[in-house]
Amino acid sequence: MSSVRDTAPDRVDAILDYLHDLFPERDLTAKAVAWRLRRAAHHVDTEVRRRLAKQGIELWEKEILCSLRRLGGTLTMGDLQDVAQLTSGAITNRITRLEEQGWVRREVDRHDRRQVLVVLTDSGRDRSEVVMAANDAAEQELFGAIDPDLQRRLAADLRDLLLATEGPDPRATS
Repeated sequence: MSSVRDTAPDRVDAILDYLHDLFPERDLTAKAVAWRLRRAAHHVDTEVRRRLAKQGIELWEKEILCSLRRLGGTLTMGDLQDVAQLTSGAITNRITRLEEQGWVRREVDRHDRRQVLVVLTDSGRDRSEVVMAANDAAEQELFGAIDPDLQRRLAADLRDLLLATEGPDPRATS
């Protein structure tokens, strides 16, 4: 994996160089992508969480409130579980916490009484605005020093990666 680099080596390069020395026949490209994505995601997640915590906001709160708002204000527990990528126990726990704050309420679906709907309340809509603004500020602060063209290229490349690995959004309308 050692080669002439245009920039200084990152923390993953040392690991890749070591692996290349052990297994020179292996293509380490997929490993390089996976490790860098994990490190970058961890860094972004940690920094955004830290910045939101200063305002008493948890990242999961943003994900659920903003998903509810974006997707019409009412979702089934199953839909929220899918959007938030959580287990049924975890989503139930988080909805309970949001319900205690008055930001959501649960209702039984009148068309299918087996379904529980989670409904964004007016105060939940207000909270989602506060949360979105805080999250936007944290992301701007975090990525402010990165060249805007690089940000656009990364966004496009990561979109292509997600389409290749998880397919298109099943809720998207064409």
